[in-house]
Amino acid sequence: MAAPHPIGVYDSGVGGLSVLRAIRDALPQEDLLYLADSAHVPYGEKSQDYVQQRSLAIADYFVSRQARAMVVACNTATAAAIAALRARHPELIIIGVEPAIKPAAHLTHSGVVGVFATTGTLASPKFAALVQREAPEIRILFRPCPEWVLLVEQREISGPKAAQAVAAPVRELLDQGADALVLGCTHFPFLREAIAAAAGPTVPLLETGGPVARRLRHQLQERGWLKTDGPGTLALETTGDPAALARLGAQLLGLPAQATQTPAHWR
Repeated sequence: MAAPHPIGVYDSGVGGLSVLRAIRDALPQEDLLYLADSAHVPYGEKSQDYVQQRSLAIADYFVSRQARAMVVACNTATAAAIAALRARHPELIIIGVEPAIKPAAHLTHSGVVGVFATTGTLASPKFAALVQREAPEIRILFRPCPEWVLLVEQREISGPKAAQAVAAPVRELLDQGADALVLGCTHFPFLREAIAAAAGPTVPLLETGGPVARRLRHQLQERGWLKTDGPGTLALETTGDPAALARLGAQLLGLPAQATQTPAHWR
C-alpha cells in the first residue's frame, strides 16, 4: 500500500514504468503509486474521447488516494486528456509527457528527424502543435508502431522477435534521411537495445523519462511539497492482471515487484 499523499504515475500499460524508473532515480525519497490501465490497453488505437474518459477516471482515483501529484506517463493520454485533467483537478500537480522533438531538432545534422509513436499520438492536434512550435524548419517523419506496445506488454523486449519487429521501421526512417530518432511512446525505451542495434551507434535515440522527472522535482520544490525523508515506497496497481504487472515490474525495473488490482469501481 502506498503511503498517504503519494505521487500517482499512470499509463495505459507498463510503458510508463520507463518514466517511473526515471522518477525513482531522481526522487528516491518519494512515495510512488503506479497504475497500469491494462484492462484497456492499448490506447493508441482508441478514440481521444475514450482515452480522455479513462484518464479522468484515473485522476479521480488518485485524488481519492490523496495523491499530491500525477504524472501522465503516456504520450497518447497526455495528448488526449492533459487539458481536461488540469481543468478538473487544479489543486494537483499534473505533468504529462510529449515526444522529445525539441532536443532532436537540435541534434539533427540532416534536418530530418524520425518519430516512432502510436497512431493516437501522431494524429493528435497537440502533437501537431508541438512539431510546429519546436521544429518548424525540420522535416519530421512519422512512423506509428502500435505493435511495439504489444511486444513490451508481452515482455518481448529483447531477442529475435524484438529485433525483427524494430528492424524495418528503423530502416524505413533512416533510408529517408533521419539521423535522430524520437521514442514517442513510453513503452519504447524498453526496446531501446533492439532499436539501437538496428539504428547503429551514431544515431541518437531520445526519450522523455529524465526531463519529466526533473520537471516533477521542480514543481514539487516550487510548492514546498518535496519529501525529504526516505526511502520512498513503491506500489504497483493495475486494472488488469496483477501477476502480469508484477512480472513485468520485476523484469523492467530490475527489482522484486508485487502488484495489486485497482478497486472494481475504478476499473
